[in-house]
Amino acid sequence: MSCLLKSEYSGTITWLGRVLRPEDSIRSEALNAVETTFDGIVGESHSGATRPSCLRVTMLHPKSTEIRNTRQLSILSAEENAEIAASIGLEQLDPSWLGASIVISGVPDFTHIPPGSRLQTAAGTTLTVDLENAPCNWPAKEIEADRPGHGKAFRSAAKGRRGITAWVEGPGPLSIGDTVNLFIPTQRTWQPK
Repeated sequence: MSCLLKSEYSGTITWLGRVLRPEDSIRSEALNAVETTFDGIVGESHSGATRPSCLRVTMLHPKSTEIRNTRQLSILSAEENAEIAASIGLEQLDPSWLGASIVISGVPDFTHIPPGSRLQTAAGTTLTVDLENAPCNWPAKEIEADRPGHGKAFRSAAKGRRGITAWVEGPGPLSIGDTVNLFIPTQRTWQPK
């Protein structure tokens, strides 16, 4: 019996990018297509089999401890980005400001798809969902640089709509316009009591 179920939902890749120098800025450069390997997107600063632990996991690992890299990609929802933009008074939210790797349209409640879910293209490129990507202040700085007066509101507006982090399970190409199918775990929701 399979531990994953193909859901009724699919989406379309509407934007691709990669962060080159996060020490300078989390801003992504927009691309029409990317190649993924087991390490992530080729040339992306978040790629690699391991990474130093960050603030998100310091309750488990002291900062900068080498850990498995399950945060190779930052995947956002086009619909949730539109909601954030409206909340902070912008016509649109440029994914490059957010350090995005991929933007997908068509999957409802995208930020809350279950950890362990898979997004797979017709070519077989498969991405595994790690966790919800919590909002931080870095995108606010990028927004503020280009649209003064709007960045400060980002963090609260993005809560529950910041997308997910993911890693490459099956490498291959990704292009704008690709369809991704959503596979979700068959495991029931955890109910400890």
